Amino acid sequence: MESIITLNESLDTPTFYGVNNQNMMCLRNQYPDVRVVARGYQVKATGSEAAIARFEQALRLCEEFCIRTNTLNEQQILQLLHGEQPQAQQPDNLILHGVNGRSVYARSENQKALVSAYEKNDLLFAIGPAGSGKTYTAIALAVRALKNKEVRRIILSRPAVEAGEKLGFLPGDMKEKIDPYLQPLYDALEDMIPSVKLTEYMEKGIIQIAPLAFMRGRTLSDAIVILDEAQNTTIPQLKMFLTRLGIGGKMIVTGDMTQIDLPPSQKSGLRDAIDRFNGIDGIKIIEFNEKDIVRHPLVKQIVNAYSRS
Repeated sequence: MESIITLNESLDTPTFYGVNNQNMMCLRNQYPDVRVVARGYQVKATGSEAAIARFEQALRLCEEFCIRTNTLNEQQILQLLHGEQPQAQQPDNLILHGVNGRSVYARSENQKALVSAYEKNDLLFAIGPAGSGKTYTAIALAVRALKNKEVRRIILSRPAVEAGEKLGFLPGDMKEKIDPYLQPLYDALEDMIPSVKLTEYMEKGIIQIAPLAFMRGRTLSDAIVILDEAQNTTIPQLKMFLTRLGIGGKMIVTGDMTQIDLPPSQKSGLRDAIDRFNGIDGIKIIEFNEKDIVRHPLVKQIVNAYSRS
């Protein structure tokens, strides 16, 4: 008989199949009585009903492991088939496995507080200095939710406010002008989602990255929406953004009050929101500090030096 096995679309197929299909060849060798042809998200298995059932069970074990850890190799396949657990013991603060199985986890007390608050609140504010992991942790939570099918989309946004360079004088079309402002979001995603899968998600609109102005008029349901650099929003802009929240959605707003690039005459929308929303059920404000900084050790010293001025 012949059976078509459809793989989970959350799977990164190049990682799953391995270089030159080495992983699939390893799996085939364990089930020589099944003829296997794999392409994309479909695996065609030919053999007896019992042999195909055994093969599919093994395939699903490897599929689940690959989705969860973003890694798969021949040794791990053999361990899985022998009922062993390939990966080492993970820390309690693990958020997800990134590219090549790299662990992405909460590395400071306030990062852990953000992860904990995410489970209990639909609107989160993460405020603190550069390098404290606010945005990175928020994106990790969003990617985990997408992988676990808790949401259908991730939407990432930033206000396109210049810090010393005028947008209109940058070369290229509108996308090329805007992309430099959104690059930190791309960088974080590339750490957590294999490049082929990330491209697929973006082409299908499952992951969307857009400037804040593009949010107007939308209702963002069944999505995690992250607004980065929110200190550079005006009060009307942030109100517009927050009122986009739809059914089944969550929002995480991040910003650094010491890096406001708005004209002095304009009050930061983030500063205004913190004053308004403090103490409201369903909204949690996490304040990061220099102890949370996880970049180069000098960054903490730089932040401290500027805070004294």
